[in-house]
Amino acid sequence: MKKVEDPVADTERSRSEHNRRIEDPEHSRKVRVRIAPSPTGVPHIGNTRTVLFNWLFARKNKGKFVVRIEDTDRQRLQEGSLEKILEILDFLGLSWDEGPNVGGDFGPYIQSERKDLYQKYAKDLTQKGFAYEDEGAIRLKVEKGKSWSWNDLIHGEISFKSDVIEDFVILKSDGFPTYHLGVVVDDHLMEITDVLRGDEWISSTPKHLMLYEALGWQPPKFAHLPVIVGPDKSKLSKRHGAKSILDYKEEGYLPQALINFMVLLGWSPPPEVARRNIGEKEKELFTLEELTKIFSIDRVNTTSPVFNIEKLNWFNKKYLQMLSLPDLIGKIKDFSSRAIRTDDRQLSQIVNLVRDRMTTLTDFDKYASIFFEKGSEKPPGKEKVENAQKALQSITNWNEKAITQTLDKWIQENNLSAGDFKNTLRLSVFADNTPPIYQSLAVLSKEETLKRIEAALK
Repeated sequence: MKKVEDPVADTERSRSEHNRRIEDPEHSRKVRVRIAPSPTGVPHIGNTRTVLFNWLFARKNKGKFVVRIEDTDRQRLQEGSLEKILEILDFLGLSWDEGPNVGGDFGPYIQSERKDLYQKYAKDLTQKGFAYEDEGAIRLKVEKGKSWSWNDLIHGEISFKSDVIEDFVILKSDGFPTYHLGVVVDDHLMEITDVLRGDEWISSTPKHLMLYEALGWQPPKFAHLPVIVGPDKSKLSKRHGAKSILDYKEEGYLPQALINFMVLLGWSPPPEVARRNIGEKEKELFTLEELTKIFSIDRVNTTSPVFNIEKLNWFNKKYLQMLSLPDLIGKIKDFSSRAIRTDDRQLSQIVNLVRDRMTTLTDFDKYASIFFEKGSEKPPGKEKVENAQKALQSITNWNEKAITQTLDKWIQENNLSAGDFKNTLRLSVFADNTPPIYQSLAVLSKEETLKRIEAALK
C-alpha cells in the first residue's frame, strides 16, 4: 500500500487526488475500512463488536480490512496491549488485509512511527492560516457561523453548528498528533472509504470534516454504531459483562458464539434469508461465511442494543452441542487437567454424559467431578444403601446394558420404587444431581462403585 509509506504530498497533489476521487466513481466503490485501536488496554466486547461490523462490511463489499494502531496517547500506553488486540482478532478469525505483520512488525501501521508526517501537515495548516501555535501546541481555527453536516449511513442526516465548537488542538506540545489530526491524515493516506465507529465519536465528526476541508481532501462516509447498554439501560460496564474477548475465551466461550452474539447486538438479518429449519432459535446461528453474504449496514438499528449474558450463554451452549465429540474433547483438555489425565475411552463416556449440561468449556470440571470423587450428599439410609449394594454386587458384566438389565430386574423382583432406588444409587455413589444413573455407573469400574457404596455405609 504505497501511500502509507510515501512522504507527505504537497497541497496541489492532495487537491488533485481529491478531484480524482470525485470524478472516478469506480475508484470510490473500492471499499476500504479500518480499525484503529489504541494500546491503552484490552478492548472490551463492545469495541470488538465494532471491529466485527467493519470486517463484515469489508468482506460483503469485497473490500479491504485494515488494522492500524493509534498510539499517540503516550501517557496511557499499556505494555502487551498490542499483542492482545491482535490475539482477539486471531481468536475470532478476523484476518486483516493490511496491517501489522506476524511477529510484531507494525511497519507504517502504527502512528508513533509516523510522527514527522503529522507534524508536517500541522505546520502546513499553520502556514496557510488554518491553524495557529498555542503554548507549544497547534490548534485548528474554527470558523464560526457555519453548519457541518453529513449523511450518516446509520442515523441519516446529522448537523452541528460550528458556534458550539472551540478551536481545538491538532498537534500536542510533545509533537504527537491528537486523535483528530491523526485519524484524518491516516484515513486519507490509507484511502479509507467508510468509517464505522461508535456513537461516542459523533461529536468529533464535525472537527474531522473541518480538517478534511482545510487539507483539501474528500472525507469518507461515516457510520456511527449505537453503543451497547446494560440491562438497566445504563452505560455498559464490567458488572454487565463488559469484559474483553480474551476474558470470555479464558472462561470457555467459543469464537462462534461470541461472533453470533456480537453481530446481533444492534443488527438483524434480512427476513428473506434462508436459515436452518431446526427450531426457531437456531435460526440465529450463522457462520462467518454466512454473515459475510447477508450483512448490510442498513440493517443496523439506530437504538442502543441491550447486553444480555443469558443470550451469550445460549449461543455457547448450542455451539458446544454442535461440536463433534473429538473436537469437544480436544477443547475441554485446554481447560481441564482432569480431562488430560483420564484415558480416552472413559473421557469420551463422561463428556457424552455431561456435554448437554455444559454452558462453557470450564463447566466440564463442575459436572464431571462426580466421576472423579463422590459428592458430599448423605445417603438416604443404611437399609436402602445395603439393598443397593447387594444389587450392584450381583452384576456380572460391568457395562451399561448389563447394569440396566440387572438393576431393572432387581427393582421388579424386590417390588421397589424405581425412582427411590435410583435416587439411593445417586446419593450413595455420586451426588444428588447426576446424568442418567445407569450410564453414569458404567463410567466407573465395579470396584470403584462398590468402594463408594462401602464408604456410604460407613
